[in-house]
Amino acid sequence: MAELDAVLIPGGGVSAFGEVVPWVKARLDRAIALSPSTTFFIPLSAGTTHKPPPLNQKGFPILESVAAAEYLVAQGVPDSCILPETISLDTIGNAYFARVQHTDPLGLQRLHVITSEFHLPRVEAIFNWIFGISDARNPYQLTFEAVPNIGISLDVLETRRQREAASLQQVEDLRSHLTTLAEIHRWLYTEHEAYAVSKSPRRLKDAALKTY
Repeated sequence: MAELDAVLIPGGGVSAFGEVVPWVKARLDRAIALSPSTTFFIPLSAGTTHKPPPLNQKGFPILESVAAAEYLVAQGVPDSCILPETISLDTIGNAYFARVQHTDPLGLQRLHVITSEFHLPRVEAIFNWIFGISDARNPYQLTFEAVPNIGISLDVLETRRQREAASLQQVEDLRSHLTTLAEIHRWLYTEHEAYAVSKSPRRLKDAALKTY
C-alpha cells in the first residue's frame, strides 16, 4: 500500500470492562499491519448514545477511542503516532470530528479507513461525503478496507445489517442537501439526536445493540 498520512478506525463499542470488542480489535490489528506505511493512527468515537459507557476503577467514563489507543500502545504502536478522536457518538460524528479535530489542522490528506464488513457501505458513504467537502487545490485522498465481522453471531449480524441498510438511505438523503461543513455543523447541533440540546436520542432495544 502507498504511504499514508493516517489510518482511521471507526468506533464499534467496548466491553463492560472497557476493553475493545473482537470486531474492533480486528480493525485495529489490520491498522497495525499497515504501520510501516502509516504516519498516524486515528481511533474514532467517544462512545454511543445507545448505552452508557463503562467506568474505570476511579469512576470515570472509558472512551472507545481511548480504549482503542491503549490497545494500539500495548501492541507496540508509539503513543506519539496515535491521535484519538474523543467527541463523536455516531458514524457521521466519527468522520466530522476526525476531520475538524485532526486531519484539517494537521494537513493529513492520504487517509485509509478500516472498519468491519457490515459497517463498510455506510462508512464509505459518510466519509466520502464529509471529506469530499474540501479545497479543490488540496483534496483528500480516501481509501477503504473491510475486515471480517469477528465475534458477532449470525442472528445479531443480520439485525445490524438491516439497520445499516436503513441508515445508509438516511445518509444519502442528508448528503444531497448538506454540502458544506457549516451546514453539517448546524445540522449536528440543531437536529442530530446525539448532539442537539433540544433532542433526545432513541435507544436501541433489538439485537443490534450487541454490536455497539
